[in-house]
Amino acid sequence: MNRQFLFKSLISIFATMALWASCYQRNTSPVAPPEGFDWQGHRGCRGLRPENSIPAFLHALEIPELTTLELDLAVSKDGQLVVSHEPWFEANICLLPSGDTIKPNESEKYLILNYTAAEIRGFDCGSKGNNRFPEQEKMRVYKPTLGELVDTLRKSRPERVANILWNMEIKTDPEWDGIRTPPVDSFAALVVKQLRMLGLDKNTMVQSFDTRALEAVHRMAPEIPLVYLVENVWGFETNIDKLTFKPNVYSPYHELVTPKLIKKCRERGIKVVPWTVNDLATMRSLIHLGVDGIITDYPNLISQVKG
Repeated sequence: MNRQFLFKSLISIFATMALWASCYQRNTSPVAPPEGFDWQGHRGCRGLRPENSIPAFLHALEIPELTTLELDLAVSKDGQLVVSHEPWFEANICLLPSGDTIKPNESEKYLILNYTAAEIRGFDCGSKGNNRFPEQEKMRVYKPTLGELVDTLRKSRPERVANILWNMEIKTDPEWDGIRTPPVDSFAALVVKQLRMLGLDKNTMVQSFDTRALEAVHRMAPEIPLVYLVENVWGFETNIDKLTFKPNVYSPYHELVTPKLIKKCRERGIKVVPWTVNDLATMRSLIHLGVDGIITDYPNLISQVKG
């Protein structure tokens, strides 16, 4: 889910490959997901349209099997929630308002927190494309505010949006507080307030890797379902003991899912929705294992899972 995964989780990939080999033989045969299975479009549909853009979410809504729109939140200078994975303009996908490129080592010079929502619209985060996703259509897009995104989708596809779920990530880190993002409690309070204003508090999950953010939302709005994102190899018990409450969903990197993890979550009444799964074989294998949903950059693959 975030860029730091490349550095933090190399060890998890090797460790869990061994776990998968020792725990079970992967079953990649076609499978019908159970009723209520939660298919989530990651950042809209990052594999097909520029991530976290209005076109990405509009396109995702065209996929009938999709049940949830997944997105990330940052905060602008004027206190608006902005749909963005990083709290800055990432050099590999964004261009400056002038059209100039951002140097690879200077992304964090362009913090979203330092720009108003109006100024943010000047950055182009789609024309450059994303070399990790060759099928992604290049187009000029900007990072919208959450309010603008919701309003646009409601006007464009009212019936579809009325039945869609949302999964919104609070992007915080202790080292970012007051520098790259607002203090975590302030960020959480803004999210809760905005969800209530938009009438989304009844059909939105809030997710985070940062347990502080989850605790803050739980205190302020215990009725909002919470999702614990995980990218480490510390194990379920170690991770879950960091929370003072039971999350609705445990959402690990997909390589971390094992039969043992599924069993432990089932025993506690916690759903398992792994990220980010971008191939049919892995989707099918995870469904055979018993996950409750899947987050994917390629929701166009969903229709092929059954064969």
